[in-house]
Amino acid sequence: MSSVETLGALERRLNASISQQQILGEVSARIKRMGRNAKVAGFRPGKVPYKILEQQYGAQAHREVLGEEMQRSFYEAAKANNLNVAGYPNFELKTQDLNAPQIEYTATFEVFPEVVVGDVSKQEVERVTFTLADADIDNTVSTLRKQRSVFQKVDRAAQKDDQVTIDFTGTLNGEVFEGGEAKNFKLQLGAGRMLADFEKGVTGMKAGDTHAFDMTFPETYHGKDVAGKSVTFTITMHEVEAPKLPDLDEAFIKGLGVAEGTLDALKSEIRQNLQAEAERRINVRNKDNAMDALLNAVQVEAPKSLVDMESERIMRQTMQDMQSRGIKIPQGVDLSANLFADRAVKRVKLGLILEAIVKQHNLHAKPEQVKSLIDQHAQGYEKPEEIINWYKADPSRMRDVENLVLEDNVVGWLMSNAKVVDKAVEFNELMGNA
Repeated sequence: MSSVETLGALERRLNASISQQQILGEVSARIKRMGRNAKVAGFRPGKVPYKILEQQYGAQAHREVLGEEMQRSFYEAAKANNLNVAGYPNFELKTQDLNAPQIEYTATFEVFPEVVVGDVSKQEVERVTFTLADADIDNTVSTLRKQRSVFQKVDRAAQKDDQVTIDFTGTLNGEVFEGGEAKNFKLQLGAGRMLADFEKGVTGMKAGDTHAFDMTFPETYHGKDVAGKSVTFTITMHEVEAPKLPDLDEAFIKGLGVAEGTLDALKSEIRQNLQAEAERRINVRNKDNAMDALLNAVQVEAPKSLVDMESERIMRQTMQDMQSRGIKIPQGVDLSANLFADRAVKRVKLGLILEAIVKQHNLHAKPEQVKSLIDQHAQGYEKPEEIINWYKADPSRMRDVENLVLEDNVVGWLMSNAKVVDKAVEFNELMGNA
């Protein structure tokens, strides 16, 4: 017999027992299986007497079988009580004597919440729109030229975009602070490498000038010794170099990988690349907006067991990503799963909501949708067929694509049923340059 207690909104506790008789039968069979390969001094493998095997392996076999029987008993009881178990149960033995006729145990666990997706017609969703303009193409051409500019020495005051060579000394209360001194330091003004107030103090100087100025570091500055404090910098200007843009000729264009070498061909390739990247970013922004709208529209509690598992998964993923980039975790920094709990809660809730919507509105991923998404992704590679085969070779990769299709289907469903507010964005904002 078993009974189920409600401990909270999602938490439950099963009280149940297992007959010693059903355990012993399996224990005996397991000991015999162990005996086939058991190495006991004085006996050949498979010829060890059962009594000796029981003495040596009986306790281990009993523990293993008891654990398996508790799990079997638990899931049978869960099925009988129509319990949709989330995560893994926490078992606790209540019977002290494990040789008792009946062994009682409890299993504390969580159940999946009921997800009710109601009317979303009044839910507002922001949909980002963007139209690629000729000016965006021209600005990209200008950026490509600036990136490949060469610097030439000039005899004038330094201004934005110039490269300067300087000595600088920074003092706090009359003492040079750590990292506050450098010789023959090259700096491109306007590139954002140094603080704006520092670059402001350098701008306007000519070769041979020496200039001192005061500035205050931001409170959030990474150098804790000077964060939020006022310091004095003394600058000596050695050289001012102005950028010279390369000519927009055939050699320059071919150097960018455009075989035709014409400006029209360059602009055509830029347009295709920018359009593809813009569409990708728009899809990401709109998907994020749709997911946030669903979280606002559907109230659901995330099972703690699932949040804990998701936090661990995100932590491992983050550590692997850092290792692949060659980033070492600083000593003393605790990169624990708790740091990712908020993100994990959001993911678990969204997973439950998406699953409910997919089932309710039959938005399952169709084979042709999965194929189309893989083909689309593969086109960005030199050998698309290899990428397509790479996905097909691993079921987990195919499931990842299916999940993306499911998300796209849900976003499409929401955009068709919710109150959509279009917002046109500029190129720089979309590309993160605003």
